[in-house]
Amino acid sequence: MSDVQGPGDGRKPVFGAERRQRIVELLRANGTLSLRQLAQAVQSSEVTVRRDVRALEADGLLDRHHGGASLPGELSREPTYLQKAQVAKAEKAAIADLAAALVEDGDAIVIGPGTTTHALAQRLTGHTELAVVTNSLLVAQALAGFPRIEVVVTGGTLRGSVQALVGSAAERSLAGLRMRRAFISGNGLTAERGLSTPNMQVASTDKALAASAEEVVVLADHTKIGVNTMVQTVPAEQIDHLVTGDAAAQDELHELSARGVRIHVARL
Repeated sequence: MSDVQGPGDGRKPVFGAERRQRIVELLRANGTLSLRQLAQAVQSSEVTVRRDVRALEADGLLDRHHGGASLPGELSREPTYLQKAQVAKAEKAAIADLAAALVEDGDAIVIGPGTTTHALAQRLTGHTELAVVTNSLLVAQALAGFPRIEVVVTGGTLRGSVQALVGSAAERSLAGLRMRRAFISGNGLTAERGLSTPNMQVASTDKALAASAEEVVVLADHTKIGVNTMVQTVPAEQIDHLVTGDAAAQDELHELSARGVRIHVARL
């Protein structure tokens, strides 16, 4: 666990190849992003990012379109779960390790869908008298077969790209619950707008997950920080903890901290 580092922490600005690599990572994690979103996420100007996008397009690494970019052939397609799992893999593991310290024996918690929340679930198998409510098939599978952990799976309609149950049936399953903490993820997180996702059904179910707990813990690797996607799920003021990696945009973390979010930084 660590406090947010300030501008004088010795970090080097992101230049050239490193910045372009991060742009590809962002698109791999989120599908399609505008130039403005990319510029915010890599802390550069839109002019610089536009130049990067042109160079990456020339190398065949992305498709450029009006006002934004996407990975080749993925303009209208959400990244698969396996694709998402490969983005910032080591960072997600470190985030999961740190987030696991926020879970105690005897807790009643909610875990939402996502590659990082799935990694968290895999680290909870040694707990006892733990109650876990989830709409994620992968989280339920990770915790199945451990007799000291009670797993409750919501109803809902299966959304294959996130391996999760969503929709009104899932939301009804969560109504009236009061758990200690909800561990959730998303496709973007900014201080201005909070947590967001591109899909309305997923967003609505994520809101119900967050509302069922006393505290909301967001797990988000650096490719999500500073990114704003279509549908808001949880405003920053309703997020109690953020667990992220040390490559996350520092100015965004300071803004989130100023809004009352407690920041936990996993070191690689």
